[in-house]
Amino acid sequence: MSNKYFPDEKIGFDELYFVCYMIERVARKLHQRNKYVVKKMGDEGLFHQLSVAQVSHCMNPEQVEDEWIRDYKMEAGGFDITNVDPHYTDKVPSPTQMGKVYARLIASVNHSDNMLRAIHQVYNSPICETIDDYNTSAYYEPSYVQTRALLNGMF
Repeated sequence: MSNKYFPDEKIGFDELYFVCYMIERVARKLHQRNKYVVKKMGDEGLFHQLSVAQVSHCMNPEQVEDEWIRDYKMEAGGFDITNVDPHYTDKVPSPTQMGKVYARLIASVNHSDNMLRAIHQVYNSPICETIDDYNTSAYYEPSYVQTRALLNGMF
């Protein structure tokens, strides 16, 4: 996928990873699911953020969070992804870890060079609820297992 502002440049994995990382941060800050953030941004917002990711990653992540929340008119919700059962796990993966999980999953299904469609496909898939349940092992399964689950619609 070509950069919106510099068509000769391709949007690569690093830009995708940064956007996925920020989606995770914003969703956690607002107590929303990732798909809420993706939906509020829409294709234009996602395309813009992917295109400016090389610059945005140099900014303070809290500033980027605040800009996304303001610019895309996002609101707080009631889903706390960090609310885990200590009987099953005592560690919540970081936003950087989950950004990498989602970026790999998106890259694995982005065969037609339509990254926006792949982002929507992944974040709107029912398996995201399983991946985001840190009481299960889905988030640290190998990438090929997560991809197979996505394509099959379940783990």
